[in-house]
Amino acid sequence: CGSGALSIRAALSWPEAEVTGIDYWGAVYNYSQIMCESNARSEGVYERCSFLHGDARKLDFPDETFDAVVSNYVYHNINGSDKQALLLESLRVLKKGGVFALNDNMKPHMYGNMEAFAENLRKMGYQEVRIIDTAQEAFGSHRRAALMMLGDSRMLAGRK
Repeated sequence: CGSGALSIRAALSWPEAEVTGIDYWGAVYNYSQIMCESNARSEGVYERCSFLHGDARKLDFPDETFDAVVSNYVYHNINGSDKQALLLESLRVLKKGGVFALNDNMKPHMYGNMEAFAENLRKMGYQEVRIIDTAQEAFGSHRRAALMMLGDSRMLAGRK
């Protein structure tokens, strides 16, 4: 969630959507729930956005709660956690038929073999599963992304 930018953008893009943003909001970054709510208010989507304190390792929602699950550069910040387990936890709260787009700096030493992970998702019944290299598009070149320590930017996307 951070400052709420992705949640707010989703609310602006899909006017019928109710959007829930989750963040741990620790001492490391200068973001807060109050900041997210203020930003949503200034963009006119406050009534459709809720921002909750939560832990990506154990989301406090029942299985199949959300129609879509998105994240942007979240999981690499969660130290000491199995990144593929974090992805599965995010997918746990996605409804059958729902879509996901999970973007992060998916370094192999942190994430393991993502192609094998994507194949396992397909075997579990997930559809349209793909890994998209986002470094080029987001930063203009792989070199520029690498200089920003984001050379392994990838998006795991698909449908449950």
